Amino acid sequence: MFKVYPGQRTGGIEADMMAANELNAHAFLQSSSKGLCQNLVVLVGGFETKTGEQWLAFRSDGKYSAADYAKLTSEKISKNHSAGESSWNRFETEQILKCRRYFVIKLFQGAMSGLAYMHDHDRLHQSLGPSSVILNTIVEKDAAYLVPRLRDLSFSVDISFQNLEEDPGTFSEGLWRRAAAAGAFTPMEKRAFGIADDVYEAGLLLAYLAFVTFCEANVMDSLSLQRLLESTFRLDLQATREYCLADDRLLEAVKFLDLGEGAGWELLQAMLNPDFQQRPIAEAVINHRFTAGAVL
Repeated sequence: MFKVYPGQRTGGIEADMMAANELNAHAFLQSSSKGLCQNLVVLVGGFETKTGEQWLAFRSDGKYSAADYAKLTSEKISKNHSAGESSWNRFETEQILKCRRYFVIKLFQGAMSGLAYMHDHDRLHQSLGPSSVILNTIVEKDAAYLVPRLRDLSFSVDISFQNLEEDPGTFSEGLWRRAAAAGAFTPMEKRAFGIADDVYEAGLLLAYLAFVTFCEANVMDSLSLQRLLESTFRLDLQATREYCLADDRLLEAVKFLDLGEGAGWELLQAMLNPDFQQRPIAEAVINHRFTAGAVL
């Protein structure tokens, strides 16, 4: 599987810098004494063409992303509804939902495991979303064999204390501006802010998986969902739940997050906490009863 960055003539110096950053991030993470992380894509090499294009080669561990899975699943729901297939066999419908819930939780669990590994090795992802999680299967009945892997490390940031004290980094100016605005100035505070920022993005990923995968096509998209959470309800998840509960189209998403007496909403509220210091670290998210699958 190849990823191509345009040459300087078309992509400018930024494309070269992104390619170099992604290559360096993977090379560093893959050189860990702890061995390869199964929840990160594996870089196998890279080269530059005569026209200046940067090509990165990755092991082929799946062609579909979490975004593809969510889109295809929502389209399937719409197709079944329009064909009137949702009501005649309630037992089968419930089994499909059980499979889907297990698949989505395992998908999210794998993505968080990859993120936790990166944070343990002093690296932020900084562009985490449904398109940056690659899946080896999108067949829900094969959830036992599902291995999600994080990709797209071109904006990854080195948060080792040495780097934070010496080099702000090419792609981290915006991150550190937001950190300063939140009152994080020392290397330790900036590191904590960066980790919390990744966890916030992971919280938006969880919300996306709930509201796109369990609803009909075009009922919700990532931008509309983010606006709903951040602008309309200002990250008040209880108010968001009440609003969604009144819309029949969003009911299955609400039920999914309601599992374990609201464990999904509880986790989302923690990950999207407006105070970055109150957000859980990635490892704590993995061990939460919702992500750990205790609610199933």
